[in-house]
Amino acid sequence: MNNVFSKAGMKKSFTLLSLAVALGGISAGAAQAADTPVAIGISGWTGFAPLTLADKAGIFKKNGLDVTLKSVPQQSRHLAIASGSLQCAATTVETYLTWNAAGVAIKQIVQLDKSYGADGIAVRQGINKISDLKGKTISVDAPGTSSYFLLAWMLDKNGMSVKDVKLATLGPDAAAHAFIAGQNDAAVTYEPYLSTIRQSPDKGKILATTLQYPMVMDTLGCTPSFLEKNPKAAQALVNSYFEALDMIKKDPEKSNEIMGAAVKETGKQFAEESSYLRWQDLNQNKQFFSGEITRFSQEAATLLTEMKILRKTPDISTLFDPQYVNNATVAK
Repeated sequence: MNNVFSKAGMKKSFTLLSLAVALGGISAGAAQAADTPVAIGISGWTGFAPLTLADKAGIFKKNGLDVTLKSVPQQSRHLAIASGSLQCAATTVETYLTWNAAGVAIKQIVQLDKSYGADGIAVRQGINKISDLKGKTISVDAPGTSSYFLLAWMLDKNGMSVKDVKLATLGPDAAAHAFIAGQNDAAVTYEPYLSTIRQSPDKGKILATTLQYPMVMDTLGCTPSFLEKNPKAAQALVNSYFEALDMIKKDPEKSNEIMGAAVKETGKQFAEESSYLRWQDLNQNKQFFSGEITRFSQEAATLLTEMKILRKTPDISTLFDPQYVNNATVAK
């Protein structure tokens, strides 16, 4: 009778078992790598919509990411980062100065958009220039937000400051709705809410936007800890953003429908609102990270310091990392 437990048989069985275990380990490792969780804090701002598209169209998933997009108000987004509930966040460039200065480390890895009229200030009839705002009541978000900084920037460029006006603290959505309802003399807001005022000319007019004051630009940033532990995931985030832009270019109708649905709008409505901004492609990103981000951050730091929002300017070179843009690829 043959011994089925011969040395040769056992060796062969052991070899097959080892191979199976090894292959299983590889598969498990691949599955783990393809399921990197990352929570990103955003708002309903139109400029962030390609992130929503990357999520809804399966681009993030295809690139090995398990992304959760969380709507978090800008003034408390850094608190969510500090608590660990967010690993990344989208916000305006100057905001990274205040967050990092407050001890919440976050580093910008890709520029998302530039506002070309998508942020602005609406006023009642009879207010025809920025200087006419002196003594007027303006609805605007809290200090440390992009809307507050926009107002301060516009006033500063006209020899004024926030001390020259009266402030009613309201978020961008609430500010727009309050203005349409007849409250306050002016309101600072952004798309899609700014268009609700554009569509109500009997309530007032748009006095100035980022067409006249080009200073609103957004980036996606992540904590240094996340970037250090997940360099491939960080690269996948950046690649996914550019793939979303590619999808918008190739299939704008479908893309606008997906992005519009996320803010309860039709594709046509969303397309109109997004015409007031420019999503930044790979070449524009490379230009931005090669010097523009440093120059703007320095100017923003000066104004924030004068406003006493920023007491100590962090090292600007530590606020961004261009490697992800420089190494970006877009899968076709």
